[in-house]
Amino acid sequence: MSLVDNAMETSNIMDKTTAPDGYGGVKTVYVLGAEIKVAYSFDDSTSARIAMQEGVSNRYTLTTRKNVNLQYRDVIKRARDGKMFRVTSDGDDNLTPATSSLNMRQVEAEEWEIPNE
Repeated sequence: MSLVDNAMETSNIMDKTTAPDGYGGVKTVYVLGAEIKVAYSFDDSTSARIAMQEGVSNRYTLTTRKNVNLQYRDVIKRARDGKMFRVTSDGDDNLTPATSSLNMRQVEAEEWEIPNE
């Protein structure tokens, strides 16, 4: 088992759907979707700390296996603590080559709360 495997945690992709709002309209809701394994790496660089002081949310790098292709604006929920992350990059942009023995794909993400929850 690799270090990456050891760092991976159970998480869920949150599926975006709609539901009645109780007033004759609809509202957007997120429900637990597919279970995936994700390694979370907090960005504590100097530039990230400065950005946090200016109101930018905490930044993370999410590492998955290549068969998990997270896309811009996907929402991930970490099972351990329920913390939510919104993907801010595209999974097609950062993955190991087919000829590599590494099986990884990475995206950037921010801590996120579902609006109006």
